[in-house]
Amino acid sequence: MFCRRGLVSLIRYEHPRILCSGGQHQKHTLPDLPYDYNALEPVVSAEIMKLHHSKHHAAYVNNLNIAEEKLKEAQAKNCVSTIVSLGPALKFNGGGHINHTIFWQNLSPTGGKPTSELEEAIKRDFSSLDNLKAQLSAISVGIQGSGWGWLGFNKQTKKLQLAACANQDPLEATTGLVPLFGIDVWEHAYYLQYKNVRPDYVKAIFDIVNWKDVSERFAKAAHG
Repeated sequence: MFCRRGLVSLIRYEHPRILCSGGQHQKHTLPDLPYDYNALEPVVSAEIMKLHHSKHHAAYVNNLNIAEEKLKEAQAKNCVSTIVSLGPALKFNGGGHINHTIFWQNLSPTGGKPTSELEEAIKRDFSSLDNLKAQLSAISVGIQGSGWGWLGFNKQTKKLQLAACANQDPLEATTGLVPLFGIDVWEHAYYLQYKNVRPDYVKAIFDIVNWKDVSERFAKAAHG
């Protein structure tokens, strides 16, 4: 099911590297990648990575800053109609910034394995890592149009949970799930290399999962 909630939730940015925690507002900036553009080849080409990061993610950051400036002006004028009208831009561009910031960290040329703690949770909630991959792949491939497939942590049930989000809807702000690993299935993430064969891209992405990062996110969510 695609995840959606109201205006208040969509503006509630959750990612710790993005959330502004009071004080003077600072503009959002495009984060550096933790690897070179060609580092994820042959799974993801350097051409795709460069366009995806320097053009698409950069556009989300730029448009988010513009929307926040407009929001600041509208709040100063107490113009409720303008504040409400900015909701879609904040959700789309804010979500795009959050999602991609997580996505870059979720990937690594060296891959790796889940920690024993995460592996136990995967076995408990999905029977095996292979079953998790199969279920997350099915959700991601099945998204109609653009969106993201997610592995998240449910703080209420203390269990791992899968979700699909449309467009750039941010997982935590719209479902309450803490994002651990996301698969970007917008065509700009794979089309230049995989054409219209989304299943091949989704299958290949598991070869470059940064399980160290995913495991750290899980540990923080489970014990934080």
